[in-house]
Amino acid sequence: MFTGIVQGIAEIVYLEKKKLPYYYTIKFPKELTFNLALGSSIMVNGCCLTVANIDEVFISFSLIRETLRVSNLNSLCEGDLVNIERAAKINHEIGGHLMSGHVMTTAEIYEIDKSDNNYTIWLKIKDINIMKYILYKGFIGIDGISLTVGEIIEKNFCVFLVPETLKRTNIGKKGLGYHANIEIDLNTQGIVHTIERLISLNKRYS
Repeated sequence: MFTGIVQGIAEIVYLEKKKLPYYYTIKFPKELTFNLALGSSIMVNGCCLTVANIDEVFISFSLIRETLRVSNLNSLCEGDLVNIERAAKINHEIGGHLMSGHVMTTAEIYEIDKSDNNYTIWLKIKDINIMKYILYKGFIGIDGISLTVGEIIEKNFCVFLVPETLKRTNIGKKGLGYHANIEIDLNTQGIVHTIERLISLNKRYS
């Protein structure tokens, strides 16, 4: 599990896309490699990946078809920067919200509102079926960042970014047309599915 509190920004230094699974190597900040072991889970731009090789600060991962299908990792290039978070420890503070690293879809940034005291990003969801999980003031994971949903207008929603988030993550460097990875809060998913089942049962027996 993860918290959505990004611990560092790392550069993709090598991509191998000749055949599946794809092979990505990322140069980690040195402090994030402490006690890192093969098989460890790392959240990369919101996707839970398994460490396949460790060469000092150069950490490699194998990416399967499903990860490439639902996320933005397939569109990344060498030199791109990604958000990094190591798996949460039970005795550590949970500063964001619990996240699994299981990206469900992407959302396109179509409007950015910047001012002296405000930074708002508007996104348009790729899979419209996911909108039922996006609730006003609910939790959402965007490229591995734990954020709170601001306004919702039809198929679109926004998030408000504080200066510390812009400083610690790569989200402030993304422009219009960028497709961000989206993870929905697990509790929200459970509540929505329960209500849907109850409504379905009520209709069946009414």
